[in-house]
Amino acid sequence: MSSNATLTTPSELVPINAGDTSWVLMSTAGVFVMTVGLGFFYSGLARAKHALSLLFLMMVSIAVVSVQWWLWGFSLTFSPTGSAFIGNLDYVFARNLGSVPHPNAPTIPGAAYFLFQCMFAIITPALAFGATAERMRLFPALAFLFVWSTVVYDIITYWVWAPKGWLLGMGLMDYAGGTPVHMSSGVAAVAYAIVLGKRRDYADLLHAPCPHNVTFVYLGTALLWFGWLFFNGGSAVAANARAAQAIINSHLAACVGGIIWVIMDYRHARKLTLIGFCTGVVAGLATITPGSGFVSSSSSLVFGLIGGGLCNLVVNYKRHLRFDDALDVFAVHYVGGLIGLVLTGIFAQRSVISLSYPSDTPWEQIPEGGWLDGRWVAVPVQLLAIVSVSGWSFFITFALLKGLNYIPGMHLRVSEEDEEMGTDLSEMGEVAYGFLHPDASSGASSDWGSAAAKQSLVVSGDTIRPMELEPTPSSSSTR
Repeated sequence: MSSNATLTTPSELVPINAGDTSWVLMSTAGVFVMTVGLGFFYSGLARAKHALSLLFLMMVSIAVVSVQWWLWGFSLTFSPTGSAFIGNLDYVFARNLGSVPHPNAPTIPGAAYFLFQCMFAIITPALAFGATAERMRLFPALAFLFVWSTVVYDIITYWVWAPKGWLLGMGLMDYAGGTPVHMSSGVAAVAYAIVLGKRRDYADLLHAPCPHNVTFVYLGTALLWFGWLFFNGGSAVAANARAAQAIINSHLAACVGGIIWVIMDYRHARKLTLIGFCTGVVAGLATITPGSGFVSSSSSLVFGLIGGGLCNLVVNYKRHLRFDDALDVFAVHYVGGLIGLVLTGIFAQRSVISLSYPSDTPWEQIPEGGWLDGRWVAVPVQLLAIVSVSGWSFFITFALLKGLNYIPGMHLRVSEEDEEMGTDLSEMGEVAYGFLHPDASSGASSDWGSAAAKQSLVVSGDTIRPMELEPTPSSSSTR
Protein backbone atom coordinates (compact mmCIF):
# COMPACT_ATOMS: atom_id res chain seq x y z
CA MET A 1 0.00 0.00 0.00
CA SER A 2 3.01 2.27 0.23
CA SER A 3 4.58 3.75 -2.87
CA ASN A 4 7.08 0.89 -2.80
CA ALA A 5 4.47 -1.83 -2.40
CA THR A 6 3.85 -2.04 -6.15
CA LEU A 7 6.20 -2.41 -9.07
CA THR A 8 4.43 -0.45 -11.74
CA THR A 9 3.27 3.07 -12.41
CA PRO A 10 -0.33 4.04 -13.20
CA SER A 11 0.51 4.30 -16.88
CA GLU A 12 1.66 0.70 -17.17
CA LEU A 13 -0.94 -1.87 -18.08
CA VAL A 14 -0.44 -5.21 -16.34
CA PRO A 15 -2.76 -8.18 -16.83
CA ILE A 16 -4.89 -9.18 -13.86
CA ASN A 17 -3.01 -11.84 -11.91
CA ALA A 18 -5.19 -14.61 -10.47
CA GLY A 19 -2.66 -15.45 -7.74
CA ASP A 20 -2.38 -11.85 -6.57
CA THR A 21 -6.15 -11.47 -6.61
CA SER A 22 -6.65 -14.64 -4.58
CA TRP A 23 -4.07 -13.53 -2.03
CA VAL A 24 -5.65 -10.09 -1.56
CA LEU A 25 -9.16 -11.55 -1.24
CA MET A 26 -7.89 -14.06 1.33
CA SER A 27 -6.11 -11.26 3.18
CA THR A 28 -9.37 -9.30 3.20
CA ALA A 29 -11.04 -12.13 5.11
CA GLY A 30 -8.07 -12.34 7.47
CA VAL A 31 -8.18 -8.64 8.32
CA PHE A 32 -11.95 -8.89 8.88
CA VAL A 33 -11.23 -11.44 11.62
CA MET A 34 -9.07 -8.86 13.38
CA THR A 35 -12.10 -6.72 14.27
CA VAL A 36 -13.77 -9.76 15.81
CA GLY A 37 -10.58 -10.52 17.72
CA LEU A 38 -10.38 -6.92 18.90
CA GLY A 39 -13.87 -7.31 20.33
CA PHE A 40 -12.83 -10.31 22.42
CA PHE A 41 -9.59 -8.60 23.45
CA TYR A 42 -11.31 -5.44 24.65
CA SER A 43 -14.26 -7.28 26.18
CA GLY A 44 -11.99 -9.54 28.22
CA LEU A 45 -10.02 -6.58 29.59
CA ALA A 46 -13.18 -4.75 30.71
CA ARG A 47 -15.40 -5.55 33.66
CA ALA A 48 -18.23 -8.02 33.12
CA LYS A 49 -21.01 -5.43 33.23
CA HIS A 50 -19.42 -3.58 30.29
CA ALA A 51 -18.29 -6.57 28.21
CA LEU A 52 -21.19 -6.84 25.78
CA SER A 53 -21.18 -3.18 24.79
CA LEU A 54 -17.58 -3.49 23.58
CA LEU A 55 -18.43 -6.54 21.50
CA PHE A 56 -21.35 -4.59 20.07
CA LEU A 57 -19.17 -1.62 19.18
CA MET A 58 -16.71 -3.79 17.26
CA MET A 59 -19.49 -5.44 15.27
CA VAL A 60 -21.38 -2.24 14.55
CA SER A 61 -18.13 -0.64 13.34
CA ILE A 62 -18.10 -3.20 10.54
CA ALA A 63 -21.58 -2.17 9.43
CA VAL A 64 -21.32 1.61 9.73
CA VAL A 65 -17.86 2.04 8.23
CA SER A 66 -18.57 -0.38 5.37
CA VAL A 67 -21.53 1.75 4.28
CA GLN A 68 -19.45 4.92 4.58
CA TRP A 69 -16.67 3.27 2.56
CA TRP A 70 -19.10 2.33 -0.23
CA LEU A 71 -20.76 5.73 -0.18
CA TRP A 72 -17.70 7.97 -0.50
CA GLY A 73 -14.95 6.72 1.80
CA PHE A 74 -12.94 4.79 -0.78
CA SER A 75 -13.29 7.61 -3.28
CA LEU A 76 -12.09 10.30 -0.88
CA THR A 77 -9.21 8.08 0.21
CA PHE A 78 -7.86 6.61 -3.01
CA SER A 79 -8.91 8.79 -5.95
CA PRO A 80 -5.83 8.89 -8.19
CA THR A 81 -6.89 12.28 -9.61
CA GLY A 82 -7.49 14.15 -6.35
CA SER A 83 -5.52 17.02 -4.86
CA ALA A 84 -2.55 16.69 -2.53
CA PHE A 85 -4.90 16.90 0.47
CA ILE A 86 -7.97 14.77 -0.32
CA GLY A 87 -9.49 12.71 -3.09
CA ASN A 88 -12.55 13.40 -5.19
CA LEU A 89 -15.78 11.51 -5.91
CA ASP A 90 -14.64 9.46 -8.90
CA TYR A 91 -15.39 6.23 -7.02
CA VAL A 92 -18.52 7.36 -5.15
CA PHE A 93 -21.03 4.51 -4.66
CA ALA A 94 -18.19 2.15 -5.66
CA ARG A 95 -18.40 3.28 -9.28
CA ASN A 96 -15.61 2.71 -11.80
CA LEU A 97 -14.21 -0.28 -9.92
CA GLY A 98 -15.01 -3.74 -11.22
CA SER A 99 -12.06 -5.28 -13.03
CA VAL A 100 -10.21 -2.00 -13.64
CA PRO A 101 -7.07 -2.02 -11.43
CA HIS A 102 -6.26 0.80 -9.07
CA PRO A 103 -2.80 2.41 -9.57
CA ASN A 104 -1.76 1.16 -6.11
CA ALA A 105 -2.62 -2.44 -7.03
CA PRO A 106 -2.15 -2.88 -10.78
CA THR A 107 -2.39 -6.68 -10.90
CA ILE A 108 -5.74 -7.12 -9.12
CA PRO A 109 -9.26 -5.85 -9.87
CA GLY A 110 -10.18 -2.50 -8.35
CA ALA A 111 -13.05 -4.18 -6.53
CA ALA A 112 -10.60 -6.44 -4.68
CA TYR A 113 -8.52 -3.45 -3.58
CA PHE A 114 -11.72 -1.69 -2.47
CA LEU A 115 -12.61 -4.64 -0.23
CA PHE A 116 -9.14 -5.03 1.25
CA GLN A 117 -8.87 -1.37 2.14
CA CYS A 118 -12.38 -1.40 3.61
CA MET A 119 -11.17 -3.76 6.35
CA PHE A 120 -8.49 -1.23 7.36
CA ALA A 121 -11.08 1.54 7.51
CA ILE A 122 -13.28 -0.62 9.75
CA ILE A 123 -10.78 -1.52 12.44
CA THR A 124 -9.21 1.95 12.79
CA PRO A 125 -12.04 3.81 14.62
CA ALA A 126 -12.90 0.60 16.47
CA LEU A 127 -9.43 0.70 18.06
CA ALA A 128 -10.18 4.09 19.62
CA PHE A 129 -13.16 2.77 21.58
CA GLY A 130 -10.84 0.89 23.93
CA ALA A 131 -9.88 4.15 25.63
CA THR A 132 -13.54 5.06 26.25
CA ALA A 133 -14.68 1.73 27.68
CA GLU A 134 -17.13 1.52 30.59
CA ARG A 135 -18.55 5.04 30.34
CA MET A 136 -19.55 5.89 26.76
CA ARG A 137 -23.02 5.94 25.23
CA LEU A 138 -23.48 3.75 22.19
CA PHE A 139 -25.82 5.81 20.01
CA PRO A 140 -23.43 8.78 19.60
CA ALA A 141 -20.71 6.26 18.80
CA LEU A 142 -22.55 5.36 15.59
CA ALA A 143 -22.42 8.98 14.42
CA PHE A 144 -18.79 9.19 15.49
CA LEU A 145 -17.89 6.16 13.36
CA PHE A 146 -19.38 7.63 10.21
CA VAL A 147 -18.18 11.21 10.57
CA TRP A 148 -14.71 10.41 11.97
CA SER A 149 -14.04 7.98 9.14
CA THR A 150 -14.77 10.78 6.66
CA VAL A 151 -12.97 13.74 8.22
CA VAL A 152 -10.03 11.96 9.86
CA TYR A 153 -9.30 8.49 8.51
CA ASP A 154 -10.05 9.16 4.84
CA ILE A 155 -8.01 12.35 4.77
CA ILE A 156 -4.98 10.97 6.63
CA THR A 157 -4.94 7.78 4.59
CA TYR A 158 -5.07 9.84 1.41
CA TRP A 159 -1.98 11.75 2.54
CA VAL A 160 -0.12 8.53 3.19
CA TRP A 161 -1.15 6.09 0.43
CA ALA A 162 -3.03 7.84 -2.38
CA PRO A 163 -1.00 8.39 -5.57
CA LYS A 164 -1.10 12.18 -5.10
CA GLY A 165 -1.02 12.28 -1.28
CA TRP A 166 1.42 14.91 -0.03
CA LEU A 167 3.15 12.73 2.56
CA LEU A 168 3.65 9.92 0.05
CA GLY A 169 5.07 12.46 -2.37
CA MET A 170 7.63 13.54 0.22
CA GLY A 171 8.86 9.96 0.56
CA LEU A 172 7.03 8.72 3.66
CA MET A 173 7.53 5.01 4.28
CA ASP A 174 4.52 3.37 5.90
CA TYR A 175 3.93 -0.11 4.60
CA ALA A 176 0.73 -1.17 6.33
CA GLY A 177 -0.72 1.58 8.52
CA GLY A 178 1.46 3.00 11.28
CA THR A 179 0.10 6.50 10.59
CA PRO A 180 -3.46 6.08 9.23
CA VAL A 181 -4.40 3.17 11.49
CA HIS A 182 -2.43 3.10 14.73
CA MET A 183 -1.42 6.70 15.25
CA SER A 184 -4.68 8.25 14.06
CA SER A 185 -6.78 5.94 16.25
CA GLY A 186 -4.40 6.21 19.20
CA VAL A 187 -4.48 10.00 19.37
CA ALA A 188 -8.23 10.02 18.63
CA ALA A 189 -8.62 7.74 21.66
CA VAL A 190 -6.90 10.39 23.78
CA ALA A 191 -9.28 13.10 22.54
CA TYR A 192 -12.29 10.86 23.21
CA ALA A 193 -11.06 10.01 26.71
CA ILE A 194 -10.47 13.68 27.55
CA VAL A 195 -13.93 14.73 26.40
CA LEU A 196 -15.60 11.89 28.31
CA GLY A 197 -13.63 12.33 31.50
CA LYS A 198 -12.41 9.65 33.85
CA ARG A 199 -14.44 6.71 35.12
CA ARG A 200 -16.06 7.28 38.49
CA ASP A 201 -13.78 4.72 40.19
CA TYR A 202 -10.70 5.50 38.12
CA ALA A 203 -8.38 5.91 41.12
CA ASP A 204 -9.27 2.45 42.43
CA LEU A 205 -8.86 0.83 39.01
CA LEU A 206 -5.34 2.20 38.64
CA HIS A 207 -4.24 0.09 41.59
CA ALA A 208 -6.50 -2.90 41.01
CA PRO A 209 -7.60 -3.31 37.38
CA CYS A 210 -10.12 -6.08 37.00
CA PRO A 211 -10.29 -7.69 33.56
CA HIS A 212 -13.26 -10.01 33.81
CA ASN A 213 -12.24 -12.73 31.33
CA VAL A 214 -8.58 -13.43 30.61
CA THR A 215 -9.61 -16.27 28.31
CA PHE A 216 -11.26 -13.68 26.05
CA VAL A 217 -8.00 -11.72 26.01
CA TYR A 218 -6.17 -14.88 24.94
CA LEU A 219 -8.70 -15.63 22.20
CA GLY A 220 -8.73 -12.02 21.00
CA THR A 221 -4.93 -11.92 20.82
CA ALA A 222 -4.84 -15.16 18.84
CA LEU A 223 -7.33 -13.77 16.30
CA LEU A 224 -5.48 -10.44 16.11
CA TRP A 225 -2.13 -12.14 15.63
CA PHE A 226 -3.59 -14.39 12.92
CA GLY A 227 -5.29 -11.50 11.13
CA TRP A 228 -2.26 -9.22 11.43
CA LEU A 229 -0.25 -11.56 9.21
CA PHE A 230 -2.80 -10.83 6.47
CA PHE A 231 -2.94 -7.15 7.48
CA ASN A 232 0.75 -6.66 6.82
CA GLY A 233 1.36 -9.45 4.30
CA GLY A 234 -1.64 -8.46 2.21
CA SER A 235 -0.34 -4.89 1.99
CA ALA A 236 2.01 -6.06 -0.75
CA VAL A 237 -1.21 -6.39 -2.83
CA ALA A 238 0.58 -9.23 -4.59
CA ALA A 239 1.57 -12.79 -3.79
CA ASN A 240 5.32 -12.18 -3.85
CA ALA A 241 8.47 -12.41 -1.75
CA ARG A 242 7.87 -9.03 -0.16
CA ALA A 243 4.53 -10.22 1.21
CA ALA A 244 6.32 -13.22 2.74
CA GLN A 245 8.97 -10.94 4.24
CA ALA A 246 6.28 -8.74 5.77
CA ILE A 247 4.71 -11.80 7.41
CA ILE A 248 8.06 -13.00 8.77
CA ASN A 249 8.80 -9.56 10.21
CA SER A 250 5.34 -9.26 11.76
CA HIS A 251 5.53 -12.66 13.41
CA LEU A 252 9.00 -12.14 14.85
CA ALA A 253 8.18 -8.67 16.21
CA ALA A 254 5.07 -10.08 17.90
CA CYS A 255 7.09 -12.87 19.52
CA VAL A 256 9.76 -10.51 20.83
CA GLY A 257 7.16 -7.97 22.00
CA GLY A 258 5.35 -10.57 24.07
CA ILE A 259 8.56 -11.92 25.59
CA ILE A 260 10.03 -8.54 26.54
CA TRP A 261 6.71 -7.45 28.10
CA VAL A 262 6.47 -10.41 30.48
CA ILE A 263 10.14 -10.09 31.40
CA MET A 264 9.70 -6.43 32.29
CA ASP A 265 6.57 -7.18 34.31
CA TYR A 266 8.29 -10.07 36.08
CA ARG A 267 10.89 -7.70 37.51
CA HIS A 268 8.15 -6.05 39.58
CA ALA A 269 5.54 -8.68 40.33
CA ARG A 270 7.53 -11.93 40.00
CA LYS A 271 4.64 -13.27 37.93
CA LEU A 272 4.37 -14.29 34.29
CA THR A 273 0.97 -13.00 33.24
CA LEU A 274 -1.00 -13.96 30.17
CA ILE A 275 -2.42 -10.45 29.84
CA GLY A 276 1.11 -9.04 29.87
CA PHE A 277 2.23 -11.40 27.12
CA CYS A 278 -0.84 -10.69 24.99
CA THR A 279 -0.42 -6.93 25.37
CA GLY A 280 3.23 -7.22 24.39
CA VAL A 281 2.30 -9.20 21.28
CA VAL A 282 -0.09 -6.44 20.18
CA ALA A 283 2.54 -3.78 20.92
CA GLY A 284 5.10 -5.64 18.82
CA LEU A 285 2.65 -5.97 15.95
CA ALA A 286 1.67 -2.29 16.10
CA THR A 287 5.34 -1.29 16.06
CA ILE A 288 6.35 -3.42 13.08
CA THR A 289 3.32 -2.47 10.96
CA PRO A 290 4.82 0.58 9.18
CA GLY A 291 8.13 -1.17 8.55
CA SER A 292 6.96 -4.71 7.87
CA GLY A 293 7.67 -4.53 4.13
CA PHE A 294 10.75 -2.33 4.39
CA VAL A 295 13.08 -4.02 6.90
CA SER A 296 14.97 -7.27 7.27
CA SER A 297 13.99 -10.02 9.68
CA SER A 298 16.94 -9.12 11.92
CA SER A 299 15.68 -5.54 12.14
CA SER A 300 12.19 -6.75 13.01
CA LEU A 301 13.57 -8.14 16.26
CA VAL A 302 14.65 -4.60 17.17
CA PHE A 303 11.12 -3.34 16.43
CA GLY A 304 9.63 -5.92 18.81
CA LEU A 305 12.22 -5.25 21.49
CA ILE A 306 11.99 -1.45 21.49
CA GLY A 307 8.27 -1.33 20.78
CA GLY A 308 7.34 -3.83 23.47
CA GLY A 309 9.71 -2.28 26.00
CA LEU A 310 8.72 1.36 25.53
CA CYS A 311 4.99 0.60 25.33
CA ASN A 312 5.33 -1.29 28.61
CA LEU A 313 6.95 1.75 30.24
CA VAL A 314 4.15 4.03 29.00
CA VAL A 315 1.48 1.67 30.37
CA ASN A 316 3.18 1.72 33.75
CA TYR A 317 3.36 5.53 33.57
CA LYS A 318 -0.35 5.91 32.80
CA ARG A 319 -1.22 6.95 36.35
CA HIS A 320 0.56 10.23 35.64
CA LEU A 321 -1.49 10.97 32.52
CA ARG A 322 -4.40 13.39 32.73
CA PHE A 323 -6.83 11.17 30.83
CA ASP A 324 -8.39 7.76 31.44
CA ASP A 325 -7.25 5.45 28.65
CA ALA A 326 -9.20 2.45 29.91
CA LEU A 327 -7.61 -0.25 27.74
CA ASP A 328 -4.25 1.38 26.91
CA VAL A 329 -4.98 2.30 23.30
CA PHE A 330 -2.63 5.30 23.40
CA ALA A 331 0.18 3.42 25.13
CA VAL A 332 0.10 0.45 22.73
CA HIS A 333 -1.15 1.68 19.36
CA TYR A 334 -0.07 5.33 19.25
CA VAL A 335 3.28 4.83 20.94
CA GLY A 336 3.87 1.60 19.01
CA GLY A 337 3.02 3.24 15.69
CA LEU A 338 5.23 6.24 16.47
CA ILE A 339 8.21 4.06 17.37
CA GLY A 340 7.66 1.93 14.29
CA LEU A 341 7.65 4.93 11.97
CA VAL A 342 10.93 6.27 13.37
CA LEU A 343 12.59 2.85 13.25
CA THR A 344 11.40 2.38 9.66
CA GLY A 345 13.24 5.56 8.71
CA ILE A 346 16.38 4.02 10.18
CA PHE A 347 16.18 0.36 9.17
CA ALA A 348 14.34 0.39 5.81
CA GLN A 349 16.50 -1.21 3.11
CA ARG A 350 16.46 -1.18 -0.66
CA SER A 351 17.25 -4.90 -0.66
CA VAL A 352 13.88 -5.60 1.00
CA ILE A 353 12.00 -3.14 -1.23
CA SER A 354 13.46 -4.93 -4.25
CA LEU A 355 11.56 -8.10 -3.34
CA SER A 356 8.46 -6.71 -5.07
CA TYR A 357 10.37 -5.91 -8.27
CA PRO A 358 11.34 -8.25 -11.13
CA SER A 359 14.81 -9.71 -10.68
CA ASP A 360 16.15 -7.91 -13.76
CA THR A 361 15.13 -4.42 -12.54
CA PRO A 362 18.15 -2.06 -12.52
CA TRP A 363 19.23 -1.36 -8.96
CA GLU A 364 19.05 2.42 -9.40
CA GLN A 365 15.34 2.16 -10.30
CA ILE A 366 14.48 0.68 -6.91
CA PRO A 367 13.73 3.31 -4.23
CA GLU A 368 16.21 3.79 -1.40
CA GLY A 369 15.29 2.83 2.13
CA GLY A 370 16.36 4.72 5.24
CA TRP A 371 19.52 5.44 7.15
CA LEU A 372 20.97 1.99 6.49
CA ASP A 373 20.97 2.95 2.81
CA GLY A 374 22.36 6.43 3.48
CA ARG A 375 19.05 8.23 2.91
CA TRP A 376 19.34 10.67 5.80
CA VAL A 377 16.14 12.58 5.01
CA ALA A 378 14.09 9.47 5.79
CA VAL A 379 13.69 10.02 9.54
CA PRO A 380 12.79 13.75 9.23
CA VAL A 381 10.05 12.80 6.75
CA GLN A 382 8.77 10.15 9.16
CA LEU A 383 8.75 12.74 11.97
CA LEU A 384 6.84 15.20 9.79
CA ALA A 385 4.18 12.54 9.24
CA ILE A 386 3.96 11.88 12.98
CA VAL A 387 3.41 15.55 13.79
CA SER A 388 0.91 16.25 10.99
CA VAL A 389 -1.15 13.09 11.52
CA SER A 390 -1.19 13.49 15.30
CA GLY A 391 -2.27 17.12 15.09
CA TRP A 392 -5.00 16.53 12.54
CA SER A 393 -6.45 13.48 14.27
CA PHE A 394 -6.45 14.99 17.76
CA PHE A 395 -7.91 18.41 17.00
CA ILE A 396 -10.49 17.24 14.46
CA THR A 397 -11.59 14.43 16.78
CA PHE A 398 -11.81 16.78 19.74
CA ALA A 399 -13.90 19.28 17.77
CA LEU A 400 -16.16 16.52 16.43
CA LEU A 401 -16.84 15.12 19.89
CA LYS A 402 -17.48 18.55 21.38
CA GLY A 403 -19.95 19.22 18.58
CA LEU A 404 -21.76 15.93 19.15
CA ASN A 405 -22.08 16.73 22.84
CA TYR A 406 -24.08 19.88 22.00
CA ILE A 407 -26.62 17.99 19.87
CA PRO A 408 -29.75 17.02 21.85
CA GLY A 409 -29.78 13.31 22.60
CA MET A 410 -26.15 12.86 21.51
CA HIS A 411 -24.36 13.45 24.82
CA LEU A 412 -21.39 11.12 24.88
CA ARG A 413 -21.23 9.89 28.45
CA VAL A 414 -23.64 7.75 30.43
CA SER A 415 -24.97 9.02 33.73
CA GLU A 416 -23.24 8.08 36.94
CA GLU A 417 -26.08 5.70 37.82
CA ASP A 418 -25.89 4.00 34.43
CA GLU A 419 -22.13 3.71 34.68
CA GLU A 420 -22.51 2.02 38.05
CA MET A 421 -25.12 -0.33 36.63
CA GLY A 422 -22.98 -1.13 33.62
CA THR A 423 -23.18 0.01 30.01
CA ASP A 424 -24.47 -3.38 28.90
CA LEU A 425 -27.68 -3.13 30.86
CA SER A 426 -28.12 0.63 30.75
CA GLU A 427 -27.35 1.09 27.05
CA MET A 428 -28.42 -2.24 25.55
CA GLY A 429 -30.81 -3.89 27.97
CA GLU A 430 -28.71 -7.04 27.61
CA VAL A 431 -25.89 -8.64 29.55
CA ALA A 432 -23.01 -10.87 28.54
CA TYR A 433 -23.69 -13.41 31.27
CA GLY A 434 -26.96 -14.66 32.66
CA PHE A 435 -25.94 -14.24 36.29
CA LEU A 436 -25.68 -10.48 35.72
CA HIS A 437 -29.32 -10.24 34.67
CA PRO A 438 -31.56 -8.70 37.33
CA ASP A 439 -34.14 -11.47 37.10
CA ALA A 440 -31.88 -14.33 36.11
CA SER A 441 -32.98 -16.46 39.05
CA SER A 442 -36.69 -16.03 38.45
CA GLY A 443 -36.76 -15.87 34.67
CA ALA A 444 -39.13 -12.90 34.86
CA SER A 445 -38.91 -10.12 32.32
CA SER A 446 -38.63 -6.43 33.01
CA ASP A 447 -38.13 -3.12 31.27
CA TRP A 448 -34.40 -2.79 31.95
CA GLY A 449 -34.32 0.82 30.83
CA SER A 450 -36.99 1.99 33.24
CA ALA A 451 -36.25 3.90 36.40
CA ALA A 452 -38.00 1.23 38.44
CA ALA A 453 -35.75 -1.45 37.03
CA LYS A 454 -32.66 0.61 37.76
CA GLN A 455 -33.77 1.23 41.33
CA SER A 456 -34.32 -2.47 41.88
CA LEU A 457 -30.66 -3.29 41.25
CA VAL A 458 -27.73 -3.63 43.57
CA VAL A 459 -24.32 -3.42 41.93
CA SER A 460 -21.42 -4.99 43.77
CA GLY A 461 -18.23 -5.22 41.75
CA ASP A 462 -19.21 -7.05 38.60
CA THR A 463 -22.32 -8.66 40.06
CA ILE A 464 -25.74 -7.14 39.40
CA ARG A 465 -28.56 -8.71 41.32
CA PRO A 466 -32.07 -7.83 42.52
CA MET A 467 -32.20 -5.69 45.61
CA GLU A 468 -32.92 -7.78 48.66
CA LEU A 469 -36.43 -7.19 49.92
CA GLU A 470 -37.72 -6.94 53.44
CA PRO A 471 -39.68 -10.02 54.60
CA THR A 472 -43.43 -9.74 54.22
CA PRO A 473 -46.19 -11.63 56.03
CA SER A 474 -46.94 -13.64 52.91
CA SER A 475 -43.36 -14.66 52.30
CA SER A 476 -41.32 -16.80 54.65
CA SER A 477 -38.03 -16.08 52.87
CA THR A 478 -36.51 -13.73 50.29
CA ARG A 479 -33.46 -13.85 48.08
